[in-house]
Amino acid sequence: METYLVHPNKSQEKALKAFLKALAVPYEKRKGEPIPVHVVEGIKKGQEQLKNGLGKTSEEVFKKYDK
Repeated sequence: METYLVHPNKSQEKALKAFLKALAVPYEKRKGEPIPVHVVEGIKKGQEQLKNGLGKTSEEVFKKYDK
């Protein structure tokens, strides 16, 4: 089984629901953050690290590992 994430506007949502119902495709509507919580936490952690001077530019990384 595949999972599809779609982001319809109000008029598209009505048509999408009718389409899924006509094809007897089960679906669920979820509200909330589209990005998983662990991903958001990782982004925030990275941003804090950058604020504290713990980041490196892509040039620094490439220079170190491009041998």
